[in-house]
Amino acid sequence: MKPVFLSETKSASVFAAILVFCHCFTSIDAYDALDPNGNVTIKWDIIQWTADGYVAVVTIYNFQKYRHIELPGWKLGWTWAKKEVIWEARGAQATEQGDCSRFKGNIPHSCLKTPTIVDLLPGTPYNQQSANCCKGGVISSWVQDPANSASSFQLSVGQAGTTNKTVRQPVNFTLLAPGPGYTCGPAKIVKPTRFLSPDKRRTTQARMTMNVTCTYSQFLAQKTPSCCVSLSSFYNQSIVSCPTCSCGCRSLAQPSNCVESRSPHIASALSRSDTINQTLLQCTNHMCPIRVHWHVKLNYKQYWRVKITITNFNYAKNYTHWNLVVQHPNFNNLTQIFSFNYEPLTPYGSINDTAMLWGVQFYNDMLMQNGPSGNAQSELLFRKDKTSFSFEQGWAFPRRVYFNGDNCVMPPPDSYPFLPNESASAAICTPRLVAALLVSLVSLFLHHWLV
Repeated sequence: MKPVFLSETKSASVFAAILVFCHCFTSIDAYDALDPNGNVTIKWDIIQWTADGYVAVVTIYNFQKYRHIELPGWKLGWTWAKKEVIWEARGAQATEQGDCSRFKGNIPHSCLKTPTIVDLLPGTPYNQQSANCCKGGVISSWVQDPANSASSFQLSVGQAGTTNKTVRQPVNFTLLAPGPGYTCGPAKIVKPTRFLSPDKRRTTQARMTMNVTCTYSQFLAQKTPSCCVSLSSFYNQSIVSCPTCSCGCRSLAQPSNCVESRSPHIASALSRSDTINQTLLQCTNHMCPIRVHWHVKLNYKQYWRVKITITNFNYAKNYTHWNLVVQHPNFNNLTQIFSFNYEPLTPYGSINDTAMLWGVQFYNDMLMQNGPSGNAQSELLFRKDKTSFSFEQGWAFPRRVYFNGDNCVMPPPDSYPFLPNESASAAICTPRLVAALLVSLVSLFLHHWLV
């Protein structure tokens, strides 16, 4: 049988398909190589016993370095182990009360076996608040805004037991933040939390503490990626666009899945109530809400310069407090960054090859909807390390890019802008060299013949 060879174009397409497949396959695992210890931890502190149960402070800690919990916010659910009810909630509320007909006097806040709790909105009356509550369910990432990386509420639980031996942990915890994506483990009894008084002169201790750990998987959160990367450079005229269908394909059967940029129907589409919290994209070949463009701009004697542009193709959504994570081997020689904040991440110990970038507060920390203002730009200046610096073989481009914690689709490596091939310049010089040699030989011959 004769071997079958693919053409260069077909092999590139096959390779791109394999990359997309591998991207989807590897995203099944909740492990993130750039944030190996990232998780959301739910701490359940019983701070007081009551006549038929207890009072608990529940705190959601976001220990993820760069992944937010965005609007419309978190929803926390579980299943009670016995016949518990929630008598009162402060700083949050159950979405449903359930059937409380068996109670004749005081009516519980929720009688559901599987309650779902949501955060209260900013501006909630003070008598309904608890410490660190009422942010609309929004929790910032740990590195970008540590002061707002947690959310708390208080529950008064009845029919639950009144000692450490009679209380049972809730089971089947679920965390929607705001959609699927998090998988929560069982509640585990841990060492009781210690609380320090405001004057820092007295320490108290919880009666009992339970921890629940939830981990994120991009594959569970969404069927397709949400961002892609395009590339260009000063030394190559070609622009490497995002791979076609990076985040889905334009459907001829469903023409409403995107809107042309000059369409007169954009305003009417945005005014529809069903577009709230939905995606309304500009029609593109990649169909991604976000595109990150990396351009190698200038080459100095001791430095080189990169321009990063983040473009929002979503007509229906602003990205508040966005962030970008980029992996590149030269970040250990980053000299200056303009108009973005920067924090080095070291997922591999002492190796500094990963950077977290985000907007400056009140300047470009909000990535506006698609349109003239729907982009954010910055430039990075790197110092050259003569032992490792090179523009060859795609070295100048990032290895991995995340936007708001989601892995972006990269172009196939064989499509990266490369330096001009030296063999081409050699081919151009060869005729000149031949002509010069011929002229020299003719001159020598004539000189010898005339003499």
